[in-house]
Order: sequence, then C-alpha cells, then structure tokens
Amino acid sequence: MADTGKRDARYDYMLLIPTLLLIVLGLVIVYSSSSNLSVHEGLSPYFYFERQFLYCVLGVLALVTAKNIPCTVYARIVYPMLCMSMILLLLLFVPGIGHRAGGATRWLRIGAFSFQPSEWAKFTLAVYMAYSMAKKGPDMRYASKGLFPHLIVVGIFIGLIALQPDFGTCVILGAWLFILLFVGGVRISYLFLLLMSVVPLMWWAVMNADYRLKRWLAFIDPWKDPRGIGYHIIHSFLAFGSGGWFGAGLGNGKQKLFFLPEPHTDFILSVAGEELGFIGVTVIILLFGIIIIKGIKVALNARDIYSTYLSLGLTTIFGLQVIINMGVVMGLLPTKGLTLPLISYGGTSLVLNMFCIGVLLNVSSRS
Repeated sequence: MADTGKRDARYDYMLLIPTLLLIVLGLVIVYSSSSNLSVHEGLSPYFYFERQFLYCVLGVLALVTAKNIPCTVYARIVYPMLCMSMILLLLLFVPGIGHRAGGATRWLRIGAFSFQPSEWAKFTLAVYMAYSMAKKGPDMRYASKGLFPHLIVVGIFIGLIALQPDFGTCVILGAWLFILLFVGGVRISYLFLLLMSVVPLMWWAVMNADYRLKRWLAFIDPWKDPRGIGYHIIHSFLAFGSGGWFGAGLGNGKQKLFFLPEPHTDFILSVAGEELGFIGVTVIILLFGIIIIKGIKVALNARDIYSTYLSLGLTTIFGLQVIINMGVVMGLLPTKGLTLPLISYGGTSLVLNMFCIGVLLNVSSRS
C-alpha cells in the first residue's frame, strides 16, 4: 500500500471548521457545567476548564500530525498496533495501574497521567478492519474469510472491554462491526444469523446486571419512579424543556446544580439545551451532521479501497457515539454512560477524536 499519490497541503475546511467550532463550544459548555462542581470538590472553578483547554491544544496538535502522516502508514503496522491495544486493555486489570471509578476500571493511571485504552482500541480496530477488508476484497462474502476472522478479532476486544465493564462501548463496537461487515460485502444471511445470536447475549447481559436493568426500566417509564431510577433522565427532560427557543443563557442553567449526573461529560448536551435552547442544540446537531456527511464523502472519494474503508470506519464510530449520546440524554435510548465527542470533558476521547479527524483530512488531501 505505497502512498504514491500527491498530497494537497491545504485542509478540507468542511471538516476542519465544524470540528474547531465544536471544540470551542465544548470549552464554553464544560466551564459552565463544571464550575460549581469543581468548587464543591474544593477545587478552582476553572479546574475542568483549564484541563479541557490543555486537551484541546493537544487535540489540535494530534489533528495536524495525523493530517501530515500518510494514512497507509497505519496499514503497515496494523498488527503491532493491535497487540499494543490488547496489552493496554489487559493492563487495566493489573492492581496499581488500572484505575477504578464509578464501578468500572476504564483508565490506566501512571502518576498524574491517565489514559482510556478503549479509545485507542477503536482507532486500532478501524485500521485493522480497513486493511483486512481491502486485502480480502471479493472473498469477504465467504464466512470463513469475511465473517469469522473479523468477528474473532473484534470479539476479543469487545470481551476485554466488557470485563471493565463498559457495556456502552461494547454496543457501539458491535453495531460498528455489523455496519462495516455489511459494507464490506458479507452476505445478508450471515449478518442476520449474527444478529439473532447477539440479541440473546445482550438480553442476558441486561438481565444479569441490576444497574443495566434499572436503566432499561428508566428508559421504558422514567415517571414510574421519579425520585429513583427515573430521576436523572427526568431532569434531563427538564433541562431541555426549560431551555425554550433561545435558552436561559450561558451559566444560568439550574439542572447542572447537582441534579444531572456528570453534567460536564455524559449529560453535557442537556446543559447546552437548557442554556442555549433549541437554536443552540440545533446548531450543535448541524455541525456534527456536517462532519459525518463530509466523512462519508471523503470515504466515497478516496483514491483506494483501504482509504475508503478506513474513512468509513472512523466516520461510523464517531457518528454512532454522537447519535447514542444524543439519544440517551433525550430519552430515546437507555442510559449508556457515553460522552459526546469533541464537546464532553475528557482528554483521551478528545485527543483521539481529533486525531481521527486528522486522518480523514489526510485521506481528503489524497483524493
């Protein structure tokens, strides 16, 4: 996969500008949603804002770096990348290295540095699927070459992530794999059998974890227990409802004052809905829509099939995270504990999402 095409030094502004606008919006909303929380924790009101600003700077550097690295480089080191991702996920279970918070072990912590390996695993799997599907070509329609190898590799990663536990990321990776296998040419009959075999496993996973079952019950009827399992989603509804057309104004939201859980991460769109109103949320949705549509166009215009699959894989996983987070905070999906890309507080997610957009910019420059 030699990179023989000329690369344009210019940036695709239909990708770049919405991305920068979203991270700026994210900075503002992170400060608004976290200042009271940080004071309550005995910290500076600017604590989360300052850290998020640093993550934004690192994210921009990651984007520029990825833009100037030929995307074919990742295909040459795909298997070392897979091994490294697996080792990082396994290190989570080593006492003293894996950091447990909120009932889950999702972060590696070494001194003051923390890192979420599942975010890196998403990019690694996107490279692997693109490389493997491009290499197999028409053989993707055979179960022995197109279905089982990819199912085994991605399934191992999903299993390691499920042990953390991180059910939301598992659901995203499962849906993402299904979409890529469909695009890659796996027969519909195989995909149907795969779906029928996964549904009972998901049902078992929900029924055998009390907190997951409560999330489903809250999704079905949050008003049945408004002070219990339905409390958080009801306050998300109140945030959106009280925002009206133009919102209460930045900093004037009430639901972030210890009514919403994780207002600067999982439910940050609810805070935006209350303070920026319908117009503000619409702008955010449109900016995400531009990035996703442009990512698909980059995939369709790529100069080789590997770049097409890579762009589609990165765009799909980004879009799934956006759709699921928005669906959760609006009560359209059960709570998953997922952040909103580019806007929610969090270093690993922001930097790696910016890196992935840089890869899309590189593919666009080679079109």
